[in-house]
Amino acid sequence: MSSFEPAEYGPVFEPLVAIDRCRSLGAGRPDPTLRKSLQHATLATAFGDAHLIDLDMARCCLAGIWLLHDFLNESHAISQQIETSSGSFWHGVMHRREGDFSNAKYWFRQVGHHAVLDELGPQITVLASSDDAAGMQLVAPGGKFDPYAMVDACQTAVRGGDDALCRRVQQLEWELLFDHCYRRALGR
Repeated sequence: MSSFEPAEYGPVFEPLVAIDRCRSLGAGRPDPTLRKSLQHATLATAFGDAHLIDLDMARCCLAGIWLLHDFLNESHAISQQIETSSGSFWHGVMHRREGDFSNAKYWFRQVGHHAVLDELGPQITVLASSDDAAGMQLVAPGGKFDPYAMVDACQTAVRGGDDALCRRVQQLEWELLFDHCYRRALGR
C-alpha cells in the first residue's frame, strides 16, 4: 500500500494536500476561503525553485489540487487543455465527480495505458477488507483496476448505494495520480 506524505510535495502543495483526501464522490463543496491559496499554486510557485522537466505533468498537478478541493470548474479548465494520458485521467475523474458518467468513460478511454492504472489494482486488493470483497472485485476484477467499473460503482453509490469503498479507491487514485504527475514534472 502506498503511503502519501504531504511534506514530499513542497511548501506550496503540502498544506493543500495535508487534508482528508477521502473526498465526496460527487461535486463536493468548495471552500471559498481556500481560493487564494489555490490560486497561489501556479507553475511558477508550486514547485519551488525546482526545474520543471514536464510542464504538462506540472499542470496535471494543478488540475488535481483544484479537484481535491472540490473546485471542479477550475480543475476542468486546466485538465481539458492537457492532451496527454495523465491530462485525460484527471479530466475523467473530474467528470465522474460532477456526475457526467458517460463523459467520464469517454475520457478514461482517452487515457489508454497509464502506470497509475497498473498500480491501482494491486493496491485496491490490499485496501479492501473482507467486507469489501464484492466491491473490490467489481472495480478491480482479478486485481486489475477497471476505470469504467469504477465509474459505474460511483454512479450507483451516488444514487444511494454504499460509497465507502469507492471513496477510499478514489482517494488512492488521486494520491497515486498526483504523485505520478508530480514526480514526472520534476523528472524523477
